[in-house]
Amino acid sequence: CVAVVSAMSGVTNLLIEAANRAAGGDKRPGTAVLEALRKQHEEALASLARDDKARKSVVEELEIVLAEGNRLYEGTALLRELTPRTLDAISSLGERLSAPLVAAALRELGVQSEAVNATRVIVTDAFHGGAEPLMVRTREACEARLRPLLEKGIVPVVTGFLGATTEGILTTLGRGGSDYSATILGAALGADEVIIWTDVDGVLTADPRLVPDARTIPAISYREAAELAFFGAKVLHPKTLNPVMQAAIPVWIRNSFAPERPGTLITRA
Repeated sequence: CVAVVSAMSGVTNLLIEAANRAAGGDKRPGTAVLEALRKQHEEALASLARDDKARKSVVEELEIVLAEGNRLYEGTALLRELTPRTLDAISSLGERLSAPLVAAALRELGVQSEAVNATRVIVTDAFHGGAEPLMVRTREACEARLRPLLEKGIVPVVTGFLGATTEGILTTLGRGGSDYSATILGAALGADEVIIWTDVDGVLTADPRLVPDARTIPAISYREAAELAFFGAKVLHPKTLNPVMQAAIPVWIRNSFAPERPGTLITRA
């Protein structure tokens, strides 16, 4: 099993908002956001990992990411310029803080696990803010980095939403891109299935906030699901299904708050 993780809820929005303030010359919101994120993630870590040595190792990983974020905010404020490349680097910080926490939580449960930065496994073009995967190169990178872990029974916890160019420059896949990351990796590794864990029971007949009696659709085709995503259904990133359609890898949409519910199965039929 390969796990792909998003940032904690609301984190990416905070990072981007502070980046826009830094572009006006004010680095203080960035500093405040990073300090709040340090506290939030360390509190989560304290409840996820009881072993002091394990926690210390993860805290060191978090500090490296936070220090990079601080340099990015300082540089942006100094230059009063927020380039797409810098915005990608800043907006990816949430996933890079999240993956070590989830890996630590799995190890606490007795599951061998390792956090993996997707810059090592998802190779993309250089379109910052909405990069496209280069699947041949991504397959090679997955075989080199993820396959050996899987063969040893280690669960890789990969940062969603981001990748890197062939030169190693960080890119992002667009907002909501963690789902897309999962299907890219699923296709690259020839997975049996991809399960997207979200906060709803699957693909619904309508927006449940607008239609209280909206029902879960038990099965839907790739094409129908892609159309729904393209026209604004929030449950899927519009590009999510592209990597798995050709290989006919089934995709499940399931509710992480109600894992006993069957969810929606997306296949060719």
